[in-house]
Amino acid sequence: MKIQDLPAAVRENVRRGTVIPAQPLALDAQRKFAPRYQTALTRYYIDAGAGGIAVGVHSTQFAIRDPSIGLFKPVLSLASEVIDQYAGDQGRELFKVAGVCGETPQAVAEAQFAVSQRYHACLLSLAALAESSIDDLLDHCREVAEIMPVIGFYLQPAVGGRVLPYRFWRQFAEIENVIAIKLAPFNRYQTLDVVRAVCDAGREDAITLYTGNDDNIIADLITPYRMVTERGVKSVRIRGGLLGHWCVWTRVATSLLDEIHRMIDRGDDDIPTEWLSRNIEVTDCNAAFFDAANNFAGCIPGIHEVLRRQGLLPGTWCLDPNEVLSPGQSEEIDRVLAAYPHLNDDDFVREHLSRWLQHRSMG
Repeated sequence: MKIQDLPAAVRENVRRGTVIPAQPLALDAQRKFAPRYQTALTRYYIDAGAGGIAVGVHSTQFAIRDPSIGLFKPVLSLASEVIDQYAGDQGRELFKVAGVCGETPQAVAEAQFAVSQRYHACLLSLAALAESSIDDLLDHCREVAEIMPVIGFYLQPAVGGRVLPYRFWRQFAEIENVIAIKLAPFNRYQTLDVVRAVCDAGREDAITLYTGNDDNIIADLITPYRMVTERGVKSVRIRGGLLGHWCVWTRVATSLLDEIHRMIDRGDDDIPTEWLSRNIEVTDCNAAFFDAANNFAGCIPGIHEVLRRQGLLPGTWCLDPNEVLSPGQSEEIDRVLAAYPHLNDDDFVREHLSRWLQHRSMG
């Protein structure tokens, strides 16, 4: 499947920039899959205005691929079915992103399954290839790109990524079936490497940049990059976000991005300093949710806790029993909830939760 095979509305949505939550995994108290809550989460993201959903990614827990757990296919299949039906009933088509990881045989098999489930692109993790050469990494990416459109993924080393130099991104940007790149190194220098590589490759009009830098979300979205290349000065922006952070309080995230897009469309060159303050507020919330104080040890239970408080998850359980909230993390979540009430969408969730949790799909 090639980018040009995707529905035009999906391609346009990706290019403009949209909110793509990285979907968590719903489990019950016995750590068994809870399809009712998984369905509710998907419906929530659709009604919150997300333009896409990423499934089978870090927030969904990589352990779903463990043969003893066997949830990779069921989770991706359910999410795709709910998106098609629930969004389709609203006359919408969301950008469906499947997480793909592992060494090349596994990645190829996962991409093939994603295509069979009507996913539009894969977010390609290179964490399993930590010792591979740059050339081998590029060969791996090209092989997966033969199967379906690829979203490049610069993941910070603290949660399993590796440093990827400019040379990698410069050649990666030349792969024809790359539709976007998620920037999540949590590092300004490494973020700049990717932006410069895409511009130097002359692919800034073909590859859309998405932030995954949870420590700098709004600043990423309001920053105009002007890169000097051999072809002249290129102007490019990070247009949307593919984020674990945006799997909570998604309604507010879509409102923020829409407001930023309107400001950019108006040609406003002077960004109000209020946006810089908002950036700090969002970063402070992320530090609590993702447990930055403990090197992100509680990042998945943290987002589960926010969703649990809203009723969108039954608990904070993870597949790994040792993966729990860090000491003091719940209190930090209390603090940011009190400090930034304008950033949550509790009222919106409260209004629609019972409908999202209904077993039968709602037309």
